[in-house]
Amino acid sequence: MIGIPLGLAWSAAGEWWIHKYVLHGQGKNRESFWSFHWHEHHKNVRRNEHRDECYERRLLGWHSQGKEALALLGLAAAHAPLLPVAPWFTLTVWWRVLHYHRVHKKSHLDIEWARENLPWHFDHHMGKDQDQNWCVTNPWFDELMGTRVPYVGTEAEAQDIAKRERLKAAREGKVVRGDQVRGDEGSGGGVGVEAVRGGQGDNAGAGQSAA
Repeated sequence: MIGIPLGLAWSAAGEWWIHKYVLHGQGKNRESFWSFHWHEHHKNVRRNEHRDECYERRLLGWHSQGKEALALLGLAAAHAPLLPVAPWFTLTVWWRVLHYHRVHKKSHLDIEWARENLPWHFDHHMGKDQDQNWCVTNPWFDELMGTRVPYVGTEAEAQDIAKRERLKAAREGKVVRGDQVRGDEGSGGGVGVEAVRGGQGDNAGAGQSAA
C-alpha cells in the first residue's frame, strides 16, 4: 500500500515539473507540439477571464483539449509497464491523470467554481505572473518549491476587476451612443434638428417683436 502515497507524491511533482518545463518551457516555442498550451490555452483563458471554450468541444480533436488528452494518455501509457511490479503506485498515477483532466476541464468551464476550489490555478492564469503557481489539482508542491503566489482575493485582483469593468462600461457606452446616432439618422433626425432650429427662430422673433 506504500505505492499510494508514493504515487500521490510522484504525481504532484510530475504535475509541477511538466507544467513548468514542458508546457511552458517548450510550449512558448510556436514550433513545438506543446505550443497549444501557451499560445492557445493561455490565450483563450486570459481573454475570457479564465474560461476556455475548447473544453466545450468534443474530446477527440486537434485543439488544446484534444492535445492535452493525448499527452495525458501518453503519460498513463508510460507508467503501464510498472503495473505488475507496483500496482498501487501505477493505479494511483492513473487515477491522478484522470482527476487532472476532470478538474482542469471543470475549472475552465465554471469560473466561480475555479476561484473557490482551485484558486491556485486561477492565480496561474489570471495573476500578474503566468509563470508561477504550476500545480493544478493541489498546491502543496508549489508551496514546497516556493512558487505559490496568491492572486485571488488580493488588492491586485480587485484592481484588475475594476479595470475590466471600466473597459467594459466604456465599450458598451460607445455601442449605445453609436446606435443612438444611427437611430436618429434613420428616423429623420435631421428634420427634428431643423424643426428645433425653426422653433428657436420663431421664439427669437417673438422676443424681438415684444421688445
